[in-house]
Amino acid sequence: MHILIVEDNTLVASGIQTGLELHGFTSDTAASVAQATAHMARRDFDACVLDLGLPDGDGIDLLRHWRAQGRDVPVLILTARGTIEDKMAGFQTGTDDYLTKPFDLQELVMRLRALLRRAGGRAGDLMMLGDCQVNMATGEISREGKPVEIARREWALLSALVQARGRVLSPAQLHDSLYGLDLDVGSNTVNVHVHHLRKKLGADVIDTVRGQGFRLGARYCDSTT
Repeated sequence: MHILIVEDNTLVASGIQTGLELHGFTSDTAASVAQATAHMARRDFDACVLDLGLPDGDGIDLLRHWRAQGRDVPVLILTARGTIEDKMAGFQTGTDDYLTKPFDLQELVMRLRALLRRAGGRAGDLMMLGDCQVNMATGEISREGKPVEIARREWALLSALVQARGRVLSPAQLHDSLYGLDLDVGSNTVNVHVHHLRKKLGADVIDTVRGQGFRLGARYCDSTT
C-alpha cells in the first residue's frame, strides 16, 4: 500500500515514513499544498496522512478541493488541532479519520489499516489471479489454499498493476510505486520484483509490453472491475 504523507515538519514526516515502511507500507512525502497537489496529479495513492497547518495553505482547504474533484482517496488528518470544532470541520469536509498530535505510531498504523480495510470494498476486496486468491484490502495471498509470502515491494508492485486495470506502467512508474520519488536504487529492481512475482503467483500474472513496461496479465483484467 502506497501512502501520501502531507507534513511540513521534516522530522515528523521522516519518522512517519520510516515507521510506515517498517510495517510494510511505501510512501511519498509532501511539505506543502503545492507538493501534495503535484503528487496527487501524478499518481493514485491508497491513503493520505494529512497535516492541516501547511506553509502555503490549510489542509482543510486542500481536502475540500480533493473531494470537490471527486477524489475519494481515504484521508487521515494528523494535526495538533484537537478541539471538537476542529474535528467536526475535518469530518464535515470529508476526512475518514482524525488523529491529534502528539500521537503514537502504532495507533497511526492501526488506524491506517482499518481505514484501508473499510476502503477496500470500492475495488472489491477479493480477486482471483489464476489459482491465487488475492485480498487487496489486507495484502493476503493464497495459492491453491496455501498462504503465499511476498515482500512489501512485491506487494506494492502488484497493487500498482491491479489499480492500473490493464494499462501499461513503465518501469519508472513502477519504481515510484515501490520506492517513492527520492530513493536512488538500481535500475533493474523492477525486473527483479516482476520475476519474483511470476515465480510465486504464475508466469501469466504480469505481461511484458516490449519497449513500454508491464501490465496485469490480460486474462485477469476483468477481475479488477
